[in-house]
Amino acid sequence: MFQISQFQGLDKKLIRTIMTIPLLSREEETLLAKEWKDKGNQKSLNKLIRAYLRITVSMASRFRHYGLLKTDLIQEGTLGLMEAANRFDPDREVRFSTYANWWVRAAMQDYVLRNWSIVRTGTTAAHKALFFGLKRTRIKLNINHGSPLSLTERVAIAEEMNVKLKDVESMEVRLYGADQSLNNEIGDDTAQCWQDLLVSPDKIPEDVVMLKNDTGVKNRILEKALSSLSERESYIIRERQLRDESLTLSSLGKQLGISKERVRQVEAIAMDKLKCSILSDVGEHASAELLN
Repeated sequence: MFQISQFQGLDKKLIRTIMTIPLLSREEETLLAKEWKDKGNQKSLNKLIRAYLRITVSMASRFRHYGLLKTDLIQEGTLGLMEAANRFDPDREVRFSTYANWWVRAAMQDYVLRNWSIVRTGTTAAHKALFFGLKRTRIKLNINHGSPLSLTERVAIAEEMNVKLKDVESMEVRLYGADQSLNNEIGDDTAQCWQDLLVSPDKIPEDVVMLKNDTGVKNRILEKALSSLSERESYIIRERQLRDESLTLSSLGKQLGISKERVRQVEAIAMDKLKCSILSDVGEHASAELLN
């Protein structure tokens, strides 16, 4: 296959050389394309691609406002040119240069979108069109590239592109909001980084350990207090107070063979006993916390 590595490190002299390579006639490019498609002739492929490398150089100039190296754009365009050569059907009444032009532009657009920001930009066809259309429209309206758009300029661009104002404002934020590392320091007089201000939804490890230990202590105190109750009192407290879905007074009365009013009375007596037992162990404040 065509070796793109030979075009790495392109300089101005080599670019000028590329622009001097003679173009092919319709008959020549058709013959080379058939040689590659039907016979896999590598020399024919190389000659076809080299003859139209000027397309990548010319196309790269159109994307010069996106802050990427022209040589990198040319290399990406060359990948598009190779893809065009693989897909080109010489039997159709289309010049290879016309067909390849679309693939080269698509390859460069994808490269710009991949490298413009760490946040994916232009994820839909509409966003992609707005991304590149906004740049072109700024040039057409002679609006400075280095400064944020004013409201008047945003309105003018929206009217020129026939899109909503909010779409222009949204894309402007993506285009001109520079990426920033979370490891950057907030200011010159502090060592605190931006990532230090991010709030984690998880509990702090120390709090997790303290909560675990605290829960264990509470469970031991509660079990000790429950052991001071009678079997019936303990059962009623567990079914009424310590279950996710507590039983009703009526259902407990049926189980124990007593009235629901008697169940309520036993529960009240048992709660008083629990409070007294816990209070004697840990104090009034902790007793209230355990029984809530």
